[in-house]
Amino acid sequence: MATAHKKADLAGPGIGSYEELEKILPNDYYPILDRKETMRALFAAKNYIEENLCKELNLMMVQVPLIVDVESGVNDMLDRDGSRTPVGFHISNDHGKNPIDAQVVQAATKWKRVALKEFGCKVGEGINTDMKAVRKDYFLDHDHSSYVDQWDWEQVITEKHRNLDYLKEVVRKIWKALKGAENLVQEMYPQLKSDKYPSLPDELTFLHAEEILDRFPDLPRKQRETAILQEYPAVFIIGIGWTLKDGYPHEMRAADYDDWVTETISGDGQPMHGLNGDILVWNPVTRRRHELTSMGVRVNADTLKEQLEMTGQLDLLKTPYHQGIVNNVLPLSIGGGIGQSRTYMMLLKKAHLGEVSVTVWPKILKDMCAKKNIHVLE
Repeated sequence: MATAHKKADLAGPGIGSYEELEKILPNDYYPILDRKETMRALFAAKNYIEENLCKELNLMMVQVPLIVDVESGVNDMLDRDGSRTPVGFHISNDHGKNPIDAQVVQAATKWKRVALKEFGCKVGEGINTDMKAVRKDYFLDHDHSSYVDQWDWEQVITEKHRNLDYLKEVVRKIWKALKGAENLVQEMYPQLKSDKYPSLPDELTFLHAEEILDRFPDLPRKQRETAILQEYPAVFIIGIGWTLKDGYPHEMRAADYDDWVTETISGDGQPMHGLNGDILVWNPVTRRRHELTSMGVRVNADTLKEQLEMTGQLDLLKTPYHQGIVNNVLPLSIGGGIGQSRTYMMLLKKAHLGEVSVTVWPKILKDMCAKKNIHVLE
């Protein structure tokens, strides 16, 4: 049974049923900020994070696509099992003479690497975007929405930066920006400082996925994350995508952007894999694990081919994006996506994404939230 649970836990985020969600949503919740206060604090945090991400990582804000040409190969497939597919549509254009098959982006992961070259970014420079996307295959619960907003960022690096030390340095700079935003909104609204809902810790704890599995070998991924967050309320889990000792990756990860195959060494000298990871925190409002960002050093020509071979996707090498990596036309990079609404939800002590973003929710969920003092925006 544990094996079945582990396999089911690899992809397809969301709780899975509204019966279960009703048990999970807090019964003792009352929003600290009203809707006006929420918007004022939200945009203060947004501006602070954008400004400080750019400052810390030497990024510039750029425009980002909402739709892309299918043939470009730059849309993000999110996972390698094909469980989440983009929204597509046909543009007949010019009476059908010059049509385009388009897709709504699921994330700008691949596009950003191409954009680094387009904008002429040099080593140590990069871009940040105010990215909007649609992910139609999510189960809509308290922290998953079909509407996705992220700070999608990317920075040019060299081969010498493709290591754990540089990855951790970048992660700490991101954490500094998020903590600074928390301090800002708490200065604006001191009531956000609450013993009931503790603030984020000053420091992140770095752990390899393999180390967490060693601690909790019988638990599936989400339960392992929940368990480790009881001990460390903010963690960066390294090496997501590589197959672990139990025969499963910590979580499915696409084969053509993050590098999860490179061999590394843990702090205590153990062999590990992967130059990527996720920031997860303990959310004291929902009393659950809460993912804020997924990021990593990106694949180079060798690791791209290795990961595509491992996942049976070598046919992708024919697309312009993949050719750009194989032929060393696109720069080496590190990058990630930081969930905007996820971050606001955490900083403003909210119980539901719908309190900080406007999107579609089923009536069953809106009714459930209303009974629990969760005021979903419409």
